[in-house]
Amino acid sequence: MKYTRIFTAVLSMAVMTAALAGCAGKNSSNDKKGESGKKTFTVGFDAEFPPYGYKDDNGEYVGFDLSLAEEVCKRNDWELVKQPIDWDSKDMELSSGSIDCIWNGFTINGREDAYTWTTPYVDNSQVVVVKADSGIEKLADLSGKVVIVQADSSALHALTGDDASDDNKALAASFADLQQVGDYNSAFMNLDSGAAEAVCLDYGVAVYEVANRGSEFKILDEKVSTEQYGVGFLKGNTELRDTVQETLAKMSEDGTLDKIADEWADKGIDKQSLCFDPNAKAE
Repeated sequence: MKYTRIFTAVLSMAVMTAALAGCAGKNSSNDKKGESGKKTFTVGFDAEFPPYGYKDDNGEYVGFDLSLAEEVCKRNDWELVKQPIDWDSKDMELSSGSIDCIWNGFTINGREDAYTWTTPYVDNSQVVVVKADSGIEKLADLSGKVVIVQADSSALHALTGDDASDDNKALAASFADLQQVGDYNSAFMNLDSGAAEAVCLDYGVAVYEVANRGSEFKILDEKVSTEQYGVGFLKGNTELRDTVQETLAKMSEDGTLDKIADEWADKGIDKQSLCFDPNAKAE
């Protein structure tokens, strides 16, 4: 009996140690190996969020953010894993270790304490897209209209979140309906069919969608809100965040960030919106 108890205690300690080691590995750095034998860096992204992350005509996952991630992996000798996710499930994907970060036009504002962040790299705005012949010229014209946002998006939070401005809350209250959809393709299908009169979304995505859908849509001049994008990691995962932060700093200093932005200029990325400060320290 005595030896059985000792064995049981030792076994329990071994299991606990292994479990803790597994948690530490998941939360501190990327220690999984890919087919190449290199460490993997798994980026979670919305595959219908152009130009930051989406599937192109060849069936490949591409985007401005994925291009940045590719360069980060190249410089760290990592293997990039592009993992499309359901945006509503991003926190579960991150906490389970299925992905190492969320890198997909991910807004810092309002989420500062929910993740471990890099410093911002893009200044962005929430804007409204309507049909060009709709007669809607300003935000006030949306009163009594059906407006669409993506579920759990920055646009939704800008209009109805705890940190939403009083003006935006009043604007949202004036809508006939504020509908949520899973992706922007569905949003624009509803807008095109007349089921809705407006879509509120990120500026870069709006530029891409309008450019690729013809002259029947337009972006209103008034902005709903402004925000900044960062790369989000599991809370407390400073080790992996710091490596990505330092790599982005080098990419900013040697001009690579600007170069990649130029490569995506025809898809809606404005180099002037880049705001990464190589001298800033991520908290």
